[in-house]
Amino acid sequence: MTLYFKYLALHLKAQMQYKMSFALTVLGQILVSFTTLLGLWFMMTRFHSVAGFTLPQVLLCFAVMLMAFSLAECFGRGFDLFPRMIANGEFDRALVRPRGLVFQVMASQMELTRIGRLVQAVAVLIYALPRAGVLWGPDRVLTLVLMILCGCLLFFCLFVVYAAFSFFTLEGLEFMNIFTDGGREFGRYPFSIYGKEALRLLTWFVPLALVQYYPLLYLLGRETSPFYMLSPLLALLFAGPAWLLWRFGLSRYKSTGS
Repeated sequence: MTLYFKYLALHLKAQMQYKMSFALTVLGQILVSFTTLLGLWFMMTRFHSVAGFTLPQVLLCFAVMLMAFSLAECFGRGFDLFPRMIANGEFDRALVRPRGLVFQVMASQMELTRIGRLVQAVAVLIYALPRAGVLWGPDRVLTLVLMILCGCLLFFCLFVVYAAFSFFTLEGLEFMNIFTDGGREFGRYPFSIYGKEALRLLTWFVPLALVQYYPLLYLLGRETSPFYMLSPLLALLFAGPAWLLWRFGLSRYKSTGS
């Protein structure tokens, strides 16, 4: 961990060399996600509810998914940019260093400007929490924390899967953005509004619903089973296939010769 924090300090120092550029990039991140928030706001003020969920409840979904994605992108950006690392030969150097490859890839890139999205997510969460109709108690606080932390880890695992495919293609597969950026965008609404088939897909194939829809039902008191409270923990099982795919791709890796 000490070495990781040293990497973090180096990335922060490098990105703060041009403070105005850093500040403008952070502002740009806020404005980009703010346009999405405005679209959501205008639609909900017109229709008042969607699939039985009110505006504050939808904003709760929006904030949780944006916060989870922003944290994952901030600290897992190395996997998102992994195809570049293979193409320019940096991964070959990583193979001969006495450190774990996952650690090296993770520490190679840290997009600290993503803090802009994180700040907006926190602001929306603060607005939505007292208005969403949640009867707060220790169990519901735990549920909310699990939604954010497990959601972050799930998005991180999706970045690992994206990187693992790069061992075979040498280029990033854009369809993975359906589950990373797409998961963030579609996750601004409860996943149930997209239909039963989509909900099954997001439960059993890419378990984004386990960190958003099911625990949300527990938060709102619509379900009382502990399964709904702890469902974000089940999403962490996705780490197993992600790790196996990474190991399989690594075993098939051939240097680009760069």
